[in-house]
Amino acid sequence: MAAEPKDILLLGLGAVGAIYAFVLQRSGLARVTVVARSNYEAVKERGMDIQSLKYGEHKGWRPYRIFKSINEAADRAYSHVVLVTKMIVELETNSQLLEPLLSPAYTEKFSQPVYVLMQNGMNIEVDLWNAVKALNQETPRIIGTSVYIGSKLLDKHIVEHSDFDRVSMGIHREETNVLVNTPEEAAILSGFGDILSSGGTDVTIVPEIHRVKFQKNAFNCTYGSITSLSRYNMQGLFRKPPDEDYTPPATNPNLVDSAHPTPAREATTPVPASFPMVAEYTIPWMYELLSEVKELGQKLFPDAGYDELPLTVLVSTSAIVNKPTSNERPSMLVDVELGRPTEVEVIIGSLVRASRTVGVSMPRLETIYALMLIIQEHVLYEFRKKAKL
Repeated sequence: MAAEPKDILLLGLGAVGAIYAFVLQRSGLARVTVVARSNYEAVKERGMDIQSLKYGEHKGWRPYRIFKSINEAADRAYSHVVLVTKMIVELETNSQLLEPLLSPAYTEKFSQPVYVLMQNGMNIEVDLWNAVKALNQETPRIIGTSVYIGSKLLDKHIVEHSDFDRVSMGIHREETNVLVNTPEEAAILSGFGDILSSGGTDVTIVPEIHRVKFQKNAFNCTYGSITSLSRYNMQGLFRKPPDEDYTPPATNPNLVDSAHPTPAREATTPVPASFPMVAEYTIPWMYELLSEVKELGQKLFPDAGYDELPLTVLVSTSAIVNKPTSNERPSMLVDVELGRPTEVEVIIGSLVRASRTVGVSMPRLETIYALMLIIQEHVLYEFRKKAKL
């Protein structure tokens, strides 16, 4: 006899949330209730049009239930609550977002679910862990994830998805660098991982999620910030102009001391670049930035194997970007272009604060953080001003 589908609540029906809501329901193992705040009316009226190279085209797809607020959805127990929302902690923390599920009105009727945070950034689990622990019920069950997916919203009810989506997941603990899952933790992870994999997502279960998330964060803090500040996407870094008759000019000898290349310039020789001066200065600078991130990672997660992280991030990304079909746009760049707050605090600020705690110097990342804060603070100012109208 088939098991009853699990009730799962998913918050955030953006480009990533729409695909994972679809995947969870596609598994046949879940009834998915979605909270869609910004695009609720459009999806309620038309459903979600999914255009996916992997899953095909699904016009007017709908989850099991859809609401505009968590208060409306807090009418039943859920096995899992999945957060696929932006982490703008200056505006709202996860515990504030989930307040209806943490209030006595809910906790006196229903047990706490497994929380799954499919969000960017480091240390994002701590706030929710503390809030759930303060309920004095069972030990909080929080799954952290590292998500790789190619998707974007074309309209409020239209999502375009590429041919890949994969998730690494692991248990968040108060202790750090615990490298073995207990039987209870393994059961929690396989319980949710089986639903995702049945829906079609590639799932990897790991014993320590934060070192895996750190590698993803290295990508985000580098490319998100550089594309946001330059206003050029990743093709602007690695892909030569498409003109068939374009020949890169020789690098001006007055601008380059070719007899004394820096170690970073020598290390990045295999990395393709859009222009010679980008190869000479920008790519090596990115390598040095990633080397700072690597040093912090080695301090936080001993024996994590980050030695090749700088070159790996550059080479692997440039290989993806230089595919003819690639049009990679980091979410931070998209937010800046649309005048929205970015996840600068959880992606970059979290590393800056961690570096000061453990005594790692990160002058390049601190510079990036300082510049991104100019954009962030002005956008937040406008956002708060409009909220008062």
